[in-house]
Formats: sequence, structure tokens, C-alpha cells
Amino acid sequence: IFISLQQDVIAGFLYAVLILVVFHPVVDLIDNFNLTYKYAPLIVISTMFMMTAVEKIEEQFSSLRIAKRSVLSEEPAYLLDIDVSKSAQSGSSRFAAVSCSNKSIRVYNRETLNFLREYSSCPGILNGVRFAHACDSVVFSACSDGAIKCWDIRLATQKAVQTFSGYPSNVFISFDINCSDLIICAGTEKVEKDAFLVFWDARGDTNCASTSKEPLGVYSESHNDDITRICFHPIKPSLVVSGSTDGLVNVFDINEDNEDDALISTCNSDSSVSFIGWSGKDYKQVYCMTHDEGFCWWDLAQLDTEEPITLSHVLDVREAVCIENGSLNYLVGGWYHEKADKLLLIGGTSTGNIHLINCGLDGLSLVGTLHGGHAAAVRSFCWDVTDESLLTGGEDAQLLLWKPGAAERSLAKKASLKITSSVQKRVRVHSTSLKSKKK
Repeated sequence: IFISLQQDVIAGFLYAVLILVVFHPVVDLIDNFNLTYKYAPLIVISTMFMMTAVEKIEEQFSSLRIAKRSVLSEEPAYLLDIDVSKSAQSGSSRFAAVSCSNKSIRVYNRETLNFLREYSSCPGILNGVRFAHACDSVVFSACSDGAIKCWDIRLATQKAVQTFSGYPSNVFISFDINCSDLIICAGTEKVEKDAFLVFWDARGDTNCASTSKEPLGVYSESHNDDITRICFHPIKPSLVVSGSTDGLVNVFDINEDNEDDALISTCNSDSSVSFIGWSGKDYKQVYCMTHDEGFCWWDLAQLDTEEPITLSHVLDVREAVCIENGSLNYLVGGWYHEKADKLLLIGGTSTGNIHLINCGLDGLSLVGTLHGGHAAAVRSFCWDVTDESLLTGGEDAQLLLWKPGAAERSLAKKASLKITSSVQKRVRVHSTSLKSKKK
């Protein structure tokens, strides 16, 4: 018994030494990580939740199948922007609107993708499309002729039922309407040395009285090049973020009396901004993508602290994301998955494959890929949280509805269409001399 006890003690001692030799360096690394990295506790605590959330999104995305395809129009065009109507009563959307490269807005039934209406503003070019939040039959678009125009899908007329007029030199290339449908904001091309954010009072206009409205005012000091993107806060109607080819992403509180006081933060993406959005709990973060496929992500909750606000800055997402047996050619946009508390990006290939990318504090990673839908580059998308479905539009002139486990019963996949778009993206060299005005 004594000999057996000695053997157990020796074995235990050697086992303890082995554990120290093997695991002690790892323990040191973990300690150093916890002491030196600001977000270490958050990462450690949320690792299991994050894995579960990402796995759930991966499962949802991989289950998407083509449920419907729109019928090609007589004049095929690139599908550049998509929005779906918001129905407070049913919780589901009835309509989908698409901004096309042939200067038109097309409206479809959201479930069947049957064509309903087409609006144009010739010779002006329509840029972007948004539905009102409170009235799902009212749709807006920005026009290069210096106005924001509004149509009511319930009416047979092709004429805009509401026009928000800008100033004579304004050429609008971006716009948004706030979550309370009270304010419209539009961004202009640079004219001489000026680029403007123009604001209108939209009250009463979602009822579509046939009138023309003049601007409430403008912001003119915060950007010095084309204002390519505008996005209001999803739940705070006074907050709006703008992005420009000057590389700056500006956050404003329009409740303030003047532009200087309204400017909450200026973030520099170091490149021409192609997409912006809000993310995070209570949407206290902003992110952007750039025309050279970069990605930036900032935490506005840190503005009043000494901590840096930058969560991520990726110069080229195409090089940062590993895609086995595939490639990433471009970024389309992003959205915040509120249920999973995850920021996701959509990218793709020139042959029509769609990549879903997860954004984490530890970097970017591929969630999944959709094949067999589009025959050319995808240029627009809209994720519908009500039924976890996806709408995509591409350079092949196709509008596709993807749903979990769907079985397609419509037209076969079309061959790639050789379309010359009437809308050419302008990518300008950003000014490296610009400095962030605020933290």
C-alpha cells in the first residue's frame, strides 16, 4: 500500500509539472490579453453567445432559396437600390421599390414580384428609393433636377404627387427620410466649392397633397465633395449620418440651432464613402464602406470618454476575408441584425455569387455564400426581418426574392445581359489634408 501511495504521489507531481510546462505560456498570453486589450472582457464573456448567433445566421442564410424572380422588362437596366414598404398593421411589407439605371423607379408586389408601377423623371436621373414609414403606399426618390419627388402607389397617375424643391444649383445624389416621417434630407453633388445637405419639413406630405415645398435650410460647411450617402437613425429621428467622396462620415443632431452645434462627430474613412449605416445596441455605432472596398466601424458611445471610437478599419475587405475556393470582388452594403446583435456585410462576385460577411471586434469572417441566382454582379439588396427573407437586384436586370427553404417555380436563370448603365459611379481621390473636426 505504501509503495502504491508513493507511486501515486510521484505520478501526480509529474502530471502537475506537465500541466505547468504545457499551459503556463498560454495562461500568460491570456493574462496579457486581458490586461492590454480594452475589449477583452467583452470578447471573453460573449464568445459563446457570438458563436451561437453567427451559427444561427449561417443556418438561416444557407437555407435561403429563390422563391420568385421578376419578369424582365422591355428595357432591362441595372437594379441599383431596393426598399420595401413598412406596414405597421400587419408587420409585413406589401411593396418593393427598385431604383434603376434607366432613370426610373419600379414598384413590385413584395410577395409575387409582379410588376405594379413605373415612375420616371426625364430628363432627370432618379437616385435611391425610400418608402414612408407610416404609409406603405408612399415612395420617394431623389432627382438630379434638384428635387425630391413623392408618388402614391394607390393612384394611377405617373406624375409625382409631391415635390420637395431644392435650390437652383442642386443636383441630388442621395437622400433619406427620418423614422417619424417628419424630415427629409438630401445630399448634393459638389458645385464649385460647395456640397450641401438640404432639409425639408415632410409633415403632411405622406398624405400626398399636390404641392411643392421649399427647403427648411441647409448644412454647407461639413463636406467639401459629393455627398454620396445619407442615413437617419432607425429610432432617434433627430440623428442623421452623412458620407462623402471627401472621406468624411459626419453625425448630426438636427435638433440643434446651427450646423456647428449639430455636428456631433466627424470620422475619417480615408477614402470615398459608398455606403453608411447604424449598428449596435440602441444603434450607437456607425459604419461605412468605401468605393475601393474598405470598411470602417465606429462606436459613438465612446465620444465622451478617453477611449478611441474606432472599432475596425479595414483598408481592403477583399484581402481581409478568406473565401475558400472563391473570391470577393466588391461590397454591396451592410445591415445590423438586431435579433442576433451582429453587423453583417453583403459582397459578391462578377458572376453573381452573394457573400455574407460577419463583422466582429476580432475581424471579418465569411458566414456563407448564395449561388445560382444572378448571372452578373449584384448591386442592391434588402433584408426583411419579418420573415428573414432577402431581396437582391443586379446588373443582370433581375430582382430575386430569397426565402428559407423556398422552391422556385418561375423563370429559369437568365444569361448575363450586356447592359450599359446610364449611371456611372464617380470615385474621387479623397483629400488627405482633411482633419477630423471632433473626436
